[in-house]
Amino acid sequence: MKQEQDYSRDLAEIRTMMERSSKFLSLSGWAGIMAGIYALAGAFIAYKVFDFHPDGIMDISYAAGTLSSNLVNLILLAAFVLAMAIGTAIYLSSKKAEKRGETLWNATARRVLINMAVPLTVGGLLILILIAKGFIGFVAPFTLLFYGLALYNASKFTYGEMRSLGLIQVGLGLISAYFVGYGLFFWALGFGVVHIIYGIYMHYKYER
Repeated sequence: MKQEQDYSRDLAEIRTMMERSSKFLSLSGWAGIMAGIYALAGAFIAYKVFDFHPDGIMDISYAAGTLSSNLVNLILLAAFVLAMAIGTAIYLSSKKAEKRGETLWNATARRVLINMAVPLTVGGLLILILIAKGFIGFVAPFTLLFYGLALYNASKFTYGEMRSLGLIQVGLGLISAYFVGYGLFFWALGFGVVHIIYGIYMHYKYER
């Protein structure tokens, strides 16, 4: 009986070692929660302060070929929210990796980044083109779509829950593309509310 228990323990340790070497497990649930809070704050500022609520694909207040001060402020706001989310994720994930006796920047982390890079880069360039052409209504749907595809693409190298998160973002992006006038609402729902729920779930499942 004791020998069987030893075998079971050895197998569990081997499985854990293989999982650590093949999957990036240092993602912090709190990083998702904070990213969601930043996104909700950014959406609120965009709506209330910069009066951003395009009701169609082409918004006359952001005509093609122009770059109004309001649009510049929105771009800077988006960049700030993104920088805060990434910075917080790096800090909290590095702390988690340290507790696990690992380094944050390892081969698996590089695989995650590489698999996310292509969808995010293509999506980012397309969104810049849409802004340049004045198709503001499609910005929110496309950010959700390409972010979701990036998560789904990288999910095989980290927690399986990321695949579900990616599919949810893609679904919200498609719905948002149909209901263009509610783009900011769906953006806040996807990047804000869904991230917070996901972060809480991951924290209680893996970090407590």
